[in-house]
Amino acid sequence: MNKIDKTVVSLQSMQCSASDATGAGLRIGDCALLITTLLYLAAMLLVPMRDLERLIWFALYPILGATLCGISYGTVFLRSLYLLPLIVLIGIFNPIFDTAPAFRVGGMVVTLGWITCCSIVVRGLLAVQAVIILIIASGFTAMCQSMRQLGVPGFLVTQLLMVYRYMLVLLIEAQTMRRAREARGFGKKTMTLRQWGPFVGQLFLRTINRAQRIHSAMQARGFNGTMPRLPSQNKNPWTIASILWLIAWAAIFATLYFIKLPAF
Repeated sequence: MNKIDKTVVSLQSMQCSASDATGAGLRIGDCALLITTLLYLAAMLLVPMRDLERLIWFALYPILGATLCGISYGTVFLRSLYLLPLIVLIGIFNPIFDTAPAFRVGGMVVTLGWITCCSIVVRGLLAVQAVIILIIASGFTAMCQSMRQLGVPGFLVTQLLMVYRYMLVLLIEAQTMRRAREARGFGKKTMTLRQWGPFVGQLFLRTINRAQRIHSAMQARGFNGTMPRLPSQNKNPWTIASILWLIAWAAIFATLYFIKLPAF
């Protein structure tokens, strides 16, 4: 299975939650998971940049939350590493501009720039991991429906769903074109630079044409600019487990933010 096939399978698996797919883990309501993630991001982002010790304690949520939802934290951690270069790029210049000394390790002086750089990296990875847990545990479609229930404007939710759908359409068309080329390529697995231009152009035209057909089919079925609510999402999402989950994690986040726990 090549990278395109793996990406298609990964995007298709995002449509359903991990508990529905495997039956493992706690069944927490989608709204409770979304609010918990928002509280986690807010509490973590309010921690001062120079307070790296307190920030490390916030790693409890991705580790424990993934385990309780029946998700492998190793999978979450590896997926978050895809954005590590971008996160490092954001904070890589801090050691250059902030050269004030913070503490010494032997004969080496550690500046505040390095502390804030590490803080940005840790904060970014933890935020990405929390979002990944939310998407895997709830499913992308259910997460968007929960956003609608919490009052997010419908056009924003529709845009998210359309971007997700178009990404899947683009990858499926690329998958079809790759297989057709391999069947006619006489064993050649790579393309020359001259062949990439027509390939990308045809891929763009094919995805636009298919997206237009999908949109016409949606309009024929009464699409009015907002995605309809699924029948499974009309049920009450606030179970006892969801309420206890939200209260427990809110108390933990408040403790981590207001009380400075000792370093590891």
